[in-house]
Formats: sequence, C-alpha cells, structure tokens
Amino acid sequence: MRVPRFFIPPGAWARDRVTITGRDYHHIRRVLRLGPGAKLFVLDGDGRMFEAVIETVQKEALVALLTDEAPALPEPPVKIVLVQGLPRGEKMELVIQKATEIGVAGIIPLAAARAVPRFTGEKAAHRRSRWQRIAVEAAEQSGRGRFPLVGEIQDLAGVLRGLPDGAASFLLWEAERATTLKHVLRAGPARADVYLFVGPEGGFTGGEVALARSAGVVPVSLGRRILRTETAGLIAAALVLYEWADLGG
Repeated sequence: MRVPRFFIPPGAWARDRVTITGRDYHHIRRVLRLGPGAKLFVLDGDGRMFEAVIETVQKEALVALLTDEAPALPEPPVKIVLVQGLPRGEKMELVIQKATEIGVAGIIPLAAARAVPRFTGEKAAHRRSRWQRIAVEAAEQSGRGRFPLVGEIQDLAGVLRGLPDGAASFLLWEAERATTLKHVLRAGPARADVYLFVGPEGGFTGGEVALARSAGVVPVSLGRRILRTETAGLIAAALVLYEWADLGG
C-alpha cells in the first residue's frame, strides 16, 4: 500500500510531533481507516518531508510522531506561473489539478474580458479557497514537495503590473502566425521564471493582446489546431518544462 502524504500547516507542528485535524483527519480516519501505528508522510510546504507514525487518535484530531526526515521530490528549476482565463463550469478545477501534477509553481485566475464567470467578494474568496485545496490535494497525490499557490482573481492589467523583471512571458493566441512557442523555447536561453497567459473560451480580445505586448509579453501559437482553454495552458506548461527543465528527463 502506498504511504499517504499530507501537507501540514505551520501551526500544527510541535518539535517531533504534528497534529492533524479537519479534512485530512477525516480522510485518514474515514476513508483510509488508519489508526495508531500507521505510517504517514507529512510535508511542511517548504520542501521538507518527514516519515511519521500515528501515535494517538482523538474524536476530531490525531497526533503523529515524526520518526525520520525523508527526501522530498525537488521542484522544477523553472518556475511556471499559469495565468488562466476563467472558464465556464468546473473547468478551472481540472486546470488547477492537472497543472499541479505537471509541476507549475503558481496559478493566477484571470478575469479576462470574455470570461463568463464573475466572482467578487465572498464568492471569490470561497472559490479561491476551494481551488487552493485542490492544488494541495493534487500535490500530495503527485508526490510534490511543495504545492502551487493559487492567487487572487485579477484582471489583465493587474497581472501585468506584477510581472517580475527577467521573466519570460508568453500569451497563447490562436491568431498568432509567425511565432510558435516551440520556436521561442528552442531559441533559448532558459529563464528561471515563466508566465503563461491563457484566454477563456472566447479567447483574448485584440485590446488585451495589445496591452500584453506593451508589457513585454510575447504572443505565441501552439500550432495549427485550436485548443480548448482547459487544454492549452497544460500543454504549454508541459512544453516549457520539457524544453527548459526536467519533464521527461
């Protein structure tokens, strides 16, 4: 049986023990049906992982004893942030789950001009909390030592203002004919930070593309076929990690 893995928040660590509550507790007890003596891997979210053994179980919490530090899977040498135009329905959840498995470092939900979903206030906070939980669970499942951070929902201008100096930024645009992502990546050199901009179902407007260009973002094509919004960013992230990092190596 595969030893389960759980990211444990900072306040739950105390010397050589961790206290597990909430959804993780219920998963361990109700789904996995584990009790005292069972083994776990616990992660601190900063790249460290420990072997642990369940020591005591209470009604809504359990305590696990740390027995040894274990090597955690290193993160890709290229930090990818996926700026994903908000899609309809629950597609965002799929994007976050699969992007986490691929190895992205961060996800920014983008309130693009043609995005149909509009989240504000308490509803936006609730969605972000759910999306973050999906990212954590996907990181646990895929063996990562860290989980990607899901940022606040932003408009394009806000994301562009926050681009770090030296980052490579690409906007996936079906109308681009001259420049492909493959060509740009193979022309190199690799960058430490990469931002990938993906439009919603209706794509980016011409004004959004122009605004992105003015901020140094390079519009690129993924090829002749038109990809769905929930597919394009995942393929682009995989291509970046294959060409510039550790995917497939």
